[in-house]
Amino acid sequence: MKPLFAFSGWGCRGKGVLEAIGSHTALALVEAGCSVTIIDNLSNSFLVAFDRMKELAGDKASMLRFEQVDLRDKGALNSVLSSEKYDAVVHFAALKAVGESMEKPLEYYENNVGGTTNLLQAMASNGCKTMVFSSSCTVYGNPSPDEVPLKEDHSRQAISVYGRTKLIIEEMMEDVAKADSEWKIILLRYFNPIGAHPTGRIGEHPIGVPLNLMPYIQQVAVGIRPELKVFGDDYPTRDGTCIRDYIHVMDLAEGHVAALNKIRSEPSYGCQPVNLGTGTGTTVLEMITAFEEASGIKIPYTVVGRRAGDTVAVWAATGRAESELGWKTKLNVSDMCRDQWNWAKNNPHGYET
Repeated sequence: MKPLFAFSGWGCRGKGVLEAIGSHTALALVEAGCSVTIIDNLSNSFLVAFDRMKELAGDKASMLRFEQVDLRDKGALNSVLSSEKYDAVVHFAALKAVGESMEKPLEYYENNVGGTTNLLQAMASNGCKTMVFSSSCTVYGNPSPDEVPLKEDHSRQAISVYGRTKLIIEEMMEDVAKADSEWKIILLRYFNPIGAHPTGRIGEHPIGVPLNLMPYIQQVAVGIRPELKVFGDDYPTRDGTCIRDYIHVMDLAEGHVAALNKIRSEPSYGCQPVNLGTGTGTTVLEMITAFEEASGIKIPYTVVGRRAGDTVAVWAATGRAESELGWKTKLNVSDMCRDQWNWAKNNPHGYET
């Protein structure tokens, strides 16, 4: 297959190709026979991750290429896209912290929406109109317990700024595909990715204080932070804490490969959403217990007030992914915690260990 772009995140606490979801997906794409050009501005990732990716790729390492580019730099973006013919773009780039988005909305709109606008324009100018987009279950808003599991046709009414940026981008891509039938876009609505590569060589390295549950738990486990804050225990759930659909990053990476195969095989795909989740919900307290069992380490925590923008309970309906992509998860919460701990204990300070 001709080269693909796997775009990174930019700015503080963004999703980046050189860590977390992007690095695992890039490796999965290479394993599937794709040559991958990665761009990242390295503001929330580390170049050593690229070296480790090449190490894990083995004799396919030459299929990985890196360019340091920021999506907000239209000139640099167009230069890379015009450098050769690309078949598709896998777009991860976003600031992604729900709480932070409520405090810094303009940064989120500029980065997430503005950067994606630049990307779509550059793709169109260079004849690349196939996109696998990293969306989010946050576009579903705050559903009531009787509305889950969430299907792709559920109403979209994001309640956080982060979720609204994803919703705006989804609508923008739908408009682009309606206006030009050459576009093929699949909107992958992630639920909650955790875990790490089973080798422990690559994983998530948040900059600053982690704003997602599992990275914070792992930092407590290795002694970087004294305790975990649990945001609310008075939700209408089985133990009072929020419920989320946690998915292993390795399963998620394979979901991208399946999505790319699907979208490339259908000339008139248009723009369609697909959930990527396990179809099972786990509470915050259940996840703490699962990590304790995997690591053998007690995780101290304190319950504090609810966090703005958090939803009560969200998990995926997975029928569309199974029927249309031929994909379903293979790994459970115990596997996720095992691999997360393997990454953490071998890299207690992430890529700066």
